[in-house]
Amino acid sequence: MSKTQKSIGIFDSGIGGLTVANAILKILPNESIVYFGDTAHLPYGDKSPEMIRKYSRSITEFLLQSDVKMIVIACNSASSAAFDYVRELAQVQQVEVINVIDPVVDYITNHHYHHVGVIGTRATIGSQIFPEKIHQKDVQLKVSALATPLLAPMIESGFVKGEISKAVIETYLADKSLNGIDALVLACTHYPLIKKEIEQYFIDNNQVVNIIATNEIVAQAVYDTLKRDNLISLGSKSKHQFFVSDYTDTFKETTQLFYHQEVSLQQIDIFKEE
Repeated sequence: MSKTQKSIGIFDSGIGGLTVANAILKILPNESIVYFGDTAHLPYGDKSPEMIRKYSRSITEFLLQSDVKMIVIACNSASSAAFDYVRELAQVQQVEVINVIDPVVDYITNHHYHHVGVIGTRATIGSQIFPEKIHQKDVQLKVSALATPLLAPMIESGFVKGEISKAVIETYLADKSLNGIDALVLACTHYPLIKKEIEQYFIDNNQVVNIIATNEIVAQAVYDTLKRDNLISLGSKSKHQFFVSDYTDTFKETTQLFYHQEVSLQQIDIFKEE
């Protein structure tokens, strides 16, 4: 098989990364994907950087053994804690690695905002990776990062509409650290599912805030990289595989929120004894 026809490997701590897979296939419909959701260890947002790197190593080795042409880390926590580590592993097979942070930082600094808010898991926000990377490119840009740990499990549980989700979202967005922002980065691949609810909060409070969903930006970065390397698939017989480290009927049901086609989840144990 030519490298062009190989699959794109995508991984996340759970099934939220399917929002990234969705966005990629919208602009690259002929690509095949191998998706791995580490549902046995979610959420990564509450794990130490060492554990995230350990899990990411096993997943990267699995994807490389699946002979992918690119790896997309569709998880902000893993992108912040393990990107350099994953890239080093993948370079041995000359496989490019895309994370969900650097393309977003480039987008932000190219759009001349004044005060950017960032919401995400404890691991992503605690790493300070967004403020650090943004200030490397624009030292004047004010960045306010807020951990919103209840949002990802709330979304995975299917609470994306209604009074419960509205109350949680409003409580976080009312935090004084986000006062005066003109853009808000949804630094978790789950959050695009509540983008409309977040937008509505700011509309109701007469605030003009650009809501930045990272999945579409990352998908564009994938397209640009494959095009640069002449690796865009020209065939029409795409094949998708979806693996999880722990299968439950709940995960199966929730995939319909993240991915708009029928998904056949396969459980597989790729981890060495912990």
